[in-house]
Amino acid sequence: MTPALLGALIEARAHRRPAVLATRLADGSQHLLVEPVGRGMVEMDPRLLDAARTAVRTDRSGTVMLADEEWFLQVHLPAPRLLLVGAVHVAQALAPLAGAVGLAVSVIDPRQGFATEERFPGIPLLRSWPDEALATLGIDSRTAVVTLSHEARLDDPALDAALASEAFYVGALGSRKTQAARRERLRAMGHGEAAIARLHGPVGLAIGAVGPQEIALSIVSELVAVRRGAALGTRLPAP
Repeated sequence: MTPALLGALIEARAHRRPAVLATRLADGSQHLLVEPVGRGMVEMDPRLLDAARTAVRTDRSGTVMLADEEWFLQVHLPAPRLLLVGAVHVAQALAPLAGAVGLAVSVIDPRQGFATEERFPGIPLLRSWPDEALATLGIDSRTAVVTLSHEARLDDPALDAALASEAFYVGALGSRKTQAARRERLRAMGHGEAAIARLHGPVGLAIGAVGPQEIALSIVSELVAVRRGAALGTRLPAP
């Protein structure tokens, strides 16, 4: 890999942009295709661009044959992450469990008494308002956002930002009655039915969870199902 390609790859990683390193096996010629794949590369073989987009979508590196040329496509995707709004008991159980399945977790809560290192050892804490924190972090297609605070002043701005983003998962803790009121507030903010249908609320799979640990398990299970495209990750709109 040339220094220029390495520098471009490092920059893509720093900005959480998916990238594909395409290597022609016959001669070692390389191209780095950064998401949006093919940007500024109008001279590139469109078949290579399509193969790179497929590799990004499936998160799968491998060899492809294009005409009579064999290419190895190496996918570089930003680490999947989970942004938790509300440093509550469920968040304390959820953060380490999500980390165990490969999600990089951050906790957002401006309440100093909740967001402490003692309650969340080793977890990055952002003690600012959710809309400010999410704007700083950025929400991409490798990001999940879950609100847990039960306070509209914290949860609603976070959901507003998340539903307007490419987040692969958006969830909110609360009863069906709470969810109905929340959806009405989101409509008032200007979100259409397609955006609101993305909201997993009540959050988590319906496993009869009781207590923070079981609720955390239900949330992580649904997150994994959505990431992997499993049927369990599909939720019917709440009545």
